[in-house]
Amino acid sequence: AVITALTAQNTRAVTGVLPIAPAFVGEQIDTLLSDVRIDATKIGMVGQAPVIEMVADRLAHWRVAPVVLDPVMVAKSGDPLLDKSAVGALREVLLPLATVITPNLPEAGVLLGSRAAETLKEMYRAAEKLRALMHGDHERWVLLKGGHLSGAESTDLLHDGDRMIELRASRIDTRNTHGTGCTLSAALATLLAGTQDVPQSARLAKTYLTHALAHADELAVGKGHGPVHHFQ
Repeated sequence: AVITALTAQNTRAVTGVLPIAPAFVGEQIDTLLSDVRIDATKIGMVGQAPVIEMVADRLAHWRVAPVVLDPVMVAKSGDPLLDKSAVGALREVLLPLATVITPNLPEAGVLLGSRAAETLKEMYRAAEKLRALMHGDHERWVLLKGGHLSGAESTDLLHDGDRMIELRASRIDTRNTHGTGCTLSAALATLLAGTQDVPQSARLAKTYLTHALAHADELAVGKGHGPVHHFQ
């Protein structure tokens, strides 16, 4: 693990964010990768443009792959986790390094400079536009998460510029959704380390998250959006 920022947060709010100096982020990466074999990388909250640029520089140096990029912009509480000035750096510097990006609909809207998709048809167009931002000619995927839509099913789209795969699951009625995006991207990176098969890994990661949501109400953590249950 490489720490890019410290947060003071609970299930209801993020009350403070303390960025880590970019040079120290780079030192963490170099120290880790010079010693430990890394089979997959997941990028989550990066916070600021200088940190994004440092992460991109060191990952390019070490040629780490596959890379799952979860463009964390807003906490479940609604509090911002990425400076507005850093969106361009995320789009221009990190997206080209990613094997898979996993934005939700609001994040996709920010990356594209448009409103968030409100229908599955609009999700198709957004997935195509996001894939175009990744520049790669093969094995570059968008996993666009449809959790912000309504309906009995939660449908995600997996797109590589050619195939458009719908990943469907029953929508779980729970307020305990803290960490859903982080859980999905971490599970995806873990599975990719063993298989290198993005569609298979994405399906298994979504199934894991669906089970974690289905059991989330068995936990009683905090008074806001509690966590999903990772151990079911």
